[in-house]
Amino acid sequence: MIALADKIEKSFGGRVLYTAATLQLNAGERWGLVGPNGAGKTTLLKILMGQESADAGTVSFARDTSIGYLEQETKLAGEKSALAEVVDSATEIRKLEKRIAQMEHEIADAGDDVDLDRLLERYGAAQDRFERLGGYELEARARQILGGLGFPVEDFDKPAKEFSGGWQMRIALSKLLLRHPDLLLLDEPTNHLDLESVKWLETFLSSYDGAVLLVSHDRAFMDACVSHIAALENKRLVTYTGNYSGYLKQREDNLEQLRAKRAAQERDIAHIETFIERFRYKPTKARQVQERVKKLEKIKEELVVLPESSKKVHFRFPEPPRTGDMVVQIDNVAKAYGDNLVYEGVSLSLYRGDHVALVGPNGAGKSTLMKLINGHEMPTAGRIELGQNVTQAYYAQHQLETLNEANTVLGEMDEAAPGWTSSEERRLLGAFLFHGDDVDKRVSVLSGGERARLALAKMLVAPDPLLCLDEPTNHLDIDSVDVLEQALVDFAGTIVLISHDEHLVRALANKVIDVRDHTVTVYDGDYDYYLYKRAELEGRAEEAAAAAAPSLSAAAQKAEEAPKPQGRNVKTREQRRAEAEARNAANKALRHERKRLKEVEAALEPMRARYDELMTLMASEELYADSNRFDACMREYNALSKKIPALEEEWLELTEKIEEGS
Repeated sequence: MIALADKIEKSFGGRVLYTAATLQLNAGERWGLVGPNGAGKTTLLKILMGQESADAGTVSFARDTSIGYLEQETKLAGEKSALAEVVDSATEIRKLEKRIAQMEHEIADAGDDVDLDRLLERYGAAQDRFERLGGYELEARARQILGGLGFPVEDFDKPAKEFSGGWQMRIALSKLLLRHPDLLLLDEPTNHLDLESVKWLETFLSSYDGAVLLVSHDRAFMDACVSHIAALENKRLVTYTGNYSGYLKQREDNLEQLRAKRAAQERDIAHIETFIERFRYKPTKARQVQERVKKLEKIKEELVVLPESSKKVHFRFPEPPRTGDMVVQIDNVAKAYGDNLVYEGVSLSLYRGDHVALVGPNGAGKSTLMKLINGHEMPTAGRIELGQNVTQAYYAQHQLETLNEANTVLGEMDEAAPGWTSSEERRLLGAFLFHGDDVDKRVSVLSGGERARLALAKMLVAPDPLLCLDEPTNHLDIDSVDVLEQALVDFAGTIVLISHDEHLVRALANKVIDVRDHTVTVYDGDYDYYLYKRAELEGRAEEAAAAAAPSLSAAAQKAEEAPKPQGRNVKTREQRRAEAEARNAANKALRHERKRLKEVEAALEPMRARYDELMTLMASEELYADSNRFDACMREYNALSKKIPALEEEWLELTEKIEEGS
């Protein structure tokens, strides 16, 4: 055990965050802390860190436990370089190094009256810890971590205070990872990372030998690196084993069991109350009535309380004005800042309905390309033209000047949404975490995150046909990301997106533009296609084969070339023939899967119909009066509740396999 939060209670004013919250963190465990915005996730991290006090309960740690905490905001000052800032943060390693040197002197000078065995034991333990913390290769590890989090080598010696806020957060994270504390507390660690840095962090945390507790809105990140979930639900802390997707399934399974138990209890209550009412005044039944009264009280005391369903906001944003087919035309564009060439010879076209993800390492020029598209930057050479009737909106967290400081949140929405009712505006604002009295706050008192969310909500009220979004999910919780994701997936216009959220990119992108090494490469497919082509391009044969169709022919592999940096590819006859061979091979390989998919679909349809019929039946009072019939319905209902999800999961797996193979 590294840390134990035992029966923690916390309230703010009259609002209870949680009661009797208990969480034990052990070495090698990586916990995701989830819950709706305002549930108290960051507060719990601060209680563990000692920055907040609990109203009740205790927090205890194993002896000599070191703790590291990454907050959502940080600010570095001083003249130290980024590398020096990181290396010098490893104070424990430095102290351990001095202690080892001191013990070496003590061992060398040890007399007969010194317990040499105990001294050697302490010396060995200190050396083991020094080695485990990476003391012998401290600077090399600092360089590795900075590089993994996206810092170019030439920036290692740049003063830390000269970096922007996002890069300073990366330096703060680098310091924590180098220190290698026994307990690592991370609050939204991916907010200022790009996709490649997120992947590196996933790998780092997956092999972390201490305990990790992190808060994140990034589902794909939690799926990749957490082993347990702690969920703040209805003022309680509930723990689950597995990643985020596993937690969602377990929670639904648990909820189904609670519903069934509640239904059985309500059936018993109805039967007992019927008996009591019928025989209450019959002397010969007085004893049985009293027994049932006591039983009724006991059942009501133990009555299952179903958790409140989290309110899902479903919002379909207005259709944008229709444009011509061609939305953006980029022709032989170059961009440079003085002698620093970002890229040159860039030619590409974006069409109506394209949902484009810009990917690549930080500093390669993704944001610059987005600014070129929306006119906030001008090209050094070449031309960029918008198509017929194309207007664009640009969302970036540092560009919030359009907000009126004197307005309230609701007032800002009024101006952006003429004709909307107050309840419609409040629903949308609620999706972006403005609840209750929050809508009456002045813009002038909003935090940076609140301003960003308000600007995003305003932009989506009456969206332009071209949306340019730079990290739109920062400062949102998972439910709000869901609202945004669905709105963007359904958006009929054109989207250009930069995001570290792999789940969002995977759901949204139908075209990927990779920006790296002064080159812009178009991948005319979704994110999985891009990953496959990148793996193939970099010669990672096994990874490419896993992403490819199972029976992709050797001829097709040879004929398919990496995408060209410019323009739209023209396929040769050999390429078309090789692709046809690949499709035929994939179709043959997937014959069994297609057959099984038909069987599953044929079985699911009557099961779902019967399930709906049973739900209607169990809502009727007549069924409760017939205990035998009710029991039979419950047995059938419970069986279907297990069979249908299993078949649906198989249906999803088969569908994905067939789509990938095709």
